[in-house]
Amino acid sequence: MRKKLVAGNWKMNGSLTENTALINSLTRQQSRFKTVQVALIPPFPYLFQAQQLLTSTNLSWGAQDISTEPQVGAFTGEVSASMLLDFACQYVIVGHSERRQRHHETDQEVATKAKIAIENGLKPIICVGESLVEREKGETLSVLYRQTDAVLNTLSLPQLQHVILAYEPIWAIGTGKSATAQQVQEVHQALRQRVAAMDWVAAQGLNILYGGSVKPANALELMSLPDVDGALVGGASLVAEDFIAIIEAAA
Repeated sequence: MRKKLVAGNWKMNGSLTENTALINSLTRQQSRFKTVQVALIPPFPYLFQAQQLLTSTNLSWGAQDISTEPQVGAFTGEVSASMLLDFACQYVIVGHSERRQRHHETDQEVATKAKIAIENGLKPIICVGESLVEREKGETLSVLYRQTDAVLNTLSLPQLQHVILAYEPIWAIGTGKSATAQQVQEVHQALRQRVAAMDWVAAQGLNILYGGSVKPANALELMSLPDVDGALVGGASLVAEDFIAIIEAAA
């Protein structure tokens, strides 16, 4: 039985004051989250604050990216796995569409980041997703398979059991649009089958999250789908009441 995970990706949002208020609102309600894994993913400067406020709570935390470089060194602007571990991060997002598009990350770079994360005891949330043009051309699965196969071909079989996938259709991120329940289930089922072709056990335990304008109004329908194991939430994770509602929908 897979335990659902709801992760809040704050993106480039937050301040010391705002973060404290949000986290305090969430931790006051943590008794309602016992059946769901909850993680907050703040920008790098706020990882220390997250560690301070979330230690000894039911909530976990993680980072928004990780370097492809396995060791520290002369890599200005990069953040290593060892640095994330200094802040007791449990998760790290890799391959988010905004990183793939704006920073031109390749599928192989994303796979390398996932491998480095796992080797250092971090759980990578690996984002995959297609653009509107690719969907309209009927290329959704070919795009997702290409992105996923890069990871499958880079990791060892034991490492696959530490992977988390997040399906984020690019056309639904921050647009207010969301894929239909049927579209989401079809993609999640296809991704699980793709992993099962390499390792059936890993596929059965694999958490596949949905991300793409997840909000209280659609969360229950999405979380009820058989192959949806939680959500990677953007804007709604910045509003305590909305994020709590999404978590409860996953319970």
